[in-house]
Amino acid sequence: MLDSDEESFTVISLPVYTPEPPAASYGKKNGMWYGGTSTGTSGWARTGVRKQSVAESDAPPPGGGKPSSGRVIRIVNNMDHSIQCRVLLNLRTTQPFEEVLEDLGQVLKMSGAKRMYTITGQEVRSFSQLRNEFADVETFYLGTVMVPPALSPGISAPLPIESPIRRSRSRATVASLPISDDTRGRRARSKSRPRVLYAPEGEIIRNTDYTLLEVLKEEPMRVTIRGLRRTFYPPIHHAPIDNSPPEKKLQLDWVYGYRGADSRRNLWVLPTGELLYYVAAVAVMYDRDEDSQRHYTGHTEDIQCMELHPSRELVASGQRAGRGRRAQAHVRIWSADTLQTLHVFGMAEFEAGVSAVAFSQLNGGSYVLAVDAGRESILSVWQWQWGHLLGKVATLQEELTGAAFHPLDDNLLITHGKGHLAFWNRRKDGFFERTDIIKPPSRTNITALQFEQDGDVVTADSDGFITVYSVDSDGAYFVRMEFEAHIKGISSLVMLSEGTLISGGEKDRKIAAWDTLQNYKRITETKLPDSAGGVRSIYPQRPGRNDGNLYVGTTRNNIMEGSLQRRFNQVVFGHHKPLMGLAVHPDDEMFATAGNDKNIALWKGHKLLFATQVGYECVSLAWHPSGGALASGSTEGHLVVLNADAGTHVATLRVCGSPLNCLQYNTAGDTLAIGSQNGSIYLFRVSRDGFAYKKLNKIRGAQPLVQLDWSLDGNYLQTVTADYDLSFWDIKALSPEKSPIAMKDVKWYTYNSTVGFLVSGMWNNRFYPMTSLITTASRSSAHDLLISGDSDGHLRIFRYPCASPKAEYNEVKVYTGSVYCARFLFNDRCLVSSGGVDAALMLWELVDD
Repeated sequence: MLDSDEESFTVISLPVYTPEPPAASYGKKNGMWYGGTSTGTSGWARTGVRKQSVAESDAPPPGGGKPSSGRVIRIVNNMDHSIQCRVLLNLRTTQPFEEVLEDLGQVLKMSGAKRMYTITGQEVRSFSQLRNEFADVETFYLGTVMVPPALSPGISAPLPIESPIRRSRSRATVASLPISDDTRGRRARSKSRPRVLYAPEGEIIRNTDYTLLEVLKEEPMRVTIRGLRRTFYPPIHHAPIDNSPPEKKLQLDWVYGYRGADSRRNLWVLPTGELLYYVAAVAVMYDRDEDSQRHYTGHTEDIQCMELHPSRELVASGQRAGRGRRAQAHVRIWSADTLQTLHVFGMAEFEAGVSAVAFSQLNGGSYVLAVDAGRESILSVWQWQWGHLLGKVATLQEELTGAAFHPLDDNLLITHGKGHLAFWNRRKDGFFERTDIIKPPSRTNITALQFEQDGDVVTADSDGFITVYSVDSDGAYFVRMEFEAHIKGISSLVMLSEGTLISGGEKDRKIAAWDTLQNYKRITETKLPDSAGGVRSIYPQRPGRNDGNLYVGTTRNNIMEGSLQRRFNQVVFGHHKPLMGLAVHPDDEMFATAGNDKNIALWKGHKLLFATQVGYECVSLAWHPSGGALASGSTEGHLVVLNADAGTHVATLRVCGSPLNCLQYNTAGDTLAIGSQNGSIYLFRVSRDGFAYKKLNKIRGAQPLVQLDWSLDGNYLQTVTADYDLSFWDIKALSPEKSPIAMKDVKWYTYNSTVGFLVSGMWNNRFYPMTSLITTASRSSAHDLLISGDSDGHLRIFRYPCASPKAEYNEVKVYTGSVYCARFLFNDRCLVSSGGVDAALMLWELVDD
């Protein structure tokens, strides 16, 4: 219980003992110690006066002795002697004794506890009696009415049971008749002092297999989250806690989608026919014919740029900067055939990341240029086989979007960006001579760059114009021609071998072909469907062949294939806005996703089954236990229901005006619980097939809810707030459950909450620094594994239960930013995760470590 300073008491693990009685009863009044016998309910403390500081209250009184400020006692439920626990009481609290009895009753799962008795039947009416008259008594019984305690078979009474209305010696002059609640003048609870939740060291005993001493061995878990200390109480029965790393580890099986929403020039075709692109921190090589993927996972943060070597066998990729030494920005040179890392350079050289990378052309690709994504946009040239820095220069451009070597001169580099187009001639001494073609304050944003066969430079800009630059006899560049090719921005240029230029429009979604040999005459054009998005990157399907077949990466994270003579078909589908909704099928290897891009998609294995536009930005998703319906919550408070078999829309219900952050069906599937941003729980009655919904009730709350779990019996909910507070809800009583101790033995149908005793080992873990927050967690179907994702992009797999800071784990990192959701599939053979700034969705296989 709390003292008047509102500090929580400390629970200590002690063997059963009898505290020594004090030599005399002392109190403190007006800053001085007095001797005597206290008969009031709060000693010498005056009502409404806060307790002295810890140093003052613990100081020994004059004359020796020690003030008895706390006692460890054992309390027993008089109605059921198998329910008992040990608590530490602060005897110098200003809380009324009657309220203390009620709170102790909550610990023993009693409602309305009003009486406390000794084993001999004597009633305890004040803290003074606990300090003095009953100082030698350790066990006390709680009851709701004046009934003498029945002896437990394991406890022998030192005295015969006396009348239940017998008074203690200090109350001998008081009438022996019971005093009614109306005449006791019960003191009202102060609104400024909330009811105390007791934290007993012992736990409620309900099984004779567990002795009291065995239960006392397990301490409540105290975890610090966001600077606040939280206490979680252990259930009596749970699987043994094993701190060793799990026998399974995560192996990347499939990466869904493509990163086109915020990057350019990120799609290539390898000599093997595989598509090369990147998502999050993974380089993906996708073989359409074999329906297989290979992955390069050497990066620790998101890949920002990539370039294919002139031999088309090596790849250079640069990553952004993250936290820690392992996450520093750098460039990696690796083999597309063996996936082996050949060279790494640039550690501690780049400030914020690598925004552009390119190989030289004439010397066999021995040089690599890299552009720092920091404020000065430093351009550097490296001899990558040896990791030697050949030279660097600060471009001082805020938004530099690309750079390249000139195909006819390895010492001539070109950079471009917003209001910027410059040529850099690298001298033998390592210095650079700069020639600006476009200077600020020009608003022209150069978005793409290509070269004609004679070395003339072709650029595309955000206004939709294509410009050709030639060089005169004095070496000065001039504009040879300029024409409008697209409405607004052009995002990609590709020069084919026979002299045909392909351009792609980001806004108008058009792909056009231009004949460079006939003064850029338009040959033909086509247009992508609206659902695909605008053009982001273009690459020929068979480089070197002039068959006109193209791969196109789009701004909506899709990859299309087709040609200018035929329609484009979708090859890769991906969400293009934050992906927070994820649900797994109850008995099949399928899962569904719902994102802020208003798409709800169903996946099986590596295939997309359907993607449905629903008209609302979705943030949560749940699968009906029958497997036939999907329910999604939107940012505007709508509940959207789909037929999971056909992907068709079934119903849309307006729940509230706040985002529906979490929702879950109960075990039977007849009730849907929704947790909202406004802190309330909404309950809906659901038909057997999951298609019909009727609003049942609302339980009001105050803090935004982000995670939700049903109990196995369907009577309770547990939720996690945005501040990582664990809350419980009684569904039958339609009210919050205020006692976490009373809920510690509830069995949960799912465990997707990020806090709690059985998952507390994820927090304050001694093997990794808690510089980030746990954003998602989930228990496996077999209740033996736990997956967690944090705000720095780590995925960690633990043994379940995970209730120790010494818990070891297996870890992977492929995201930059938060992991929004991670779930085991129904058979625990695979796991799916979503997160990052590019809505990266990945399927993982659990393999033996």
